[in-house]
Formats: sequence, C-alpha cells, structure tokens
Amino acid sequence: MPQLAKGGKWVFGWVLVGPHGEVTIPPEAWDEYGLQTGDEVTFLPGSRRSGGFGLSTPRLLEQMPGPLQTRILARGHIAENRQLKVPPALGIRPGDRLLAVRGSGRALSFVAQGPIYEEARKHPALEVFSQDS
Repeated sequence: MPQLAKGGKWVFGWVLVGPHGEVTIPPEAWDEYGLQTGDEVTFLPGSRRSGGFGLSTPRLLEQMPGPLQTRILARGHIAENRQLKVPPALGIRPGDRLLAVRGSGRALSFVAQGPIYEEARKHPALEVFSQDS
C-alpha cells in the first residue's frame, strides 16, 4: 500500500464505480478492516474537503468515540467478489473514480476530490480496482 507523500495518508488504489453503482473493495483493505461477504456495512459522509464516503461496519463503529450512529447515511451488505452497491443518495455515479484511502482504522474512505485525490492523479502506477478485478 503506497503512501503518496511523506507523512501523508496511505492509499489502497483507485476504485472504479461499476454500471450499477457497485464498488469493489481492494483486497488489502478487505483484510485490514476484517470484512467478510455478507457483512452489514454503514455508509458515513466523507469530509467536505474530500467528498465521497466512509465505509464501516457496526462492529467497527462500536469502537469509535462520539455519536457516529447519528451520522450514518445508509446501510448495505457486501456481496460476492468484495463488492457492494453504493446507495444513489450518496451522489456517486457509474464511471466515477474514487480513491480508496486508509481512514481511521474504523472506516475505509472512498475519496472523490481534494488534495489527496489530486496527488494520487500524479501516480499512474496506483492499482485500479473494478468489478473485473
């Protein structure tokens, strides 16, 4: 997993949103966050600066300080092949390119804009994950 800049965040790679709004969770993120096929997941708002969304599980949310339960935007389940469908209300569209970023350790971030996104665009060797990977 590369770190784009010294002291910066670690990234898993690019995730392409499929034709039905599905995203594939990078294998390294899958292992790091202890995800399993069939797990319930929660979608959390991304930051104003980075957009996108955070992805967590009820188990991981229990370990977070503060009232994050009130910030849950939607819920879903992980399907086969490490995929899940992003709810339309999140504003993510088929063909979007998201950057999978190591978050707090309790939520995987899918970034849609901002400084880290722009820095990642300068790194053509970053792996790309899609429904075919």
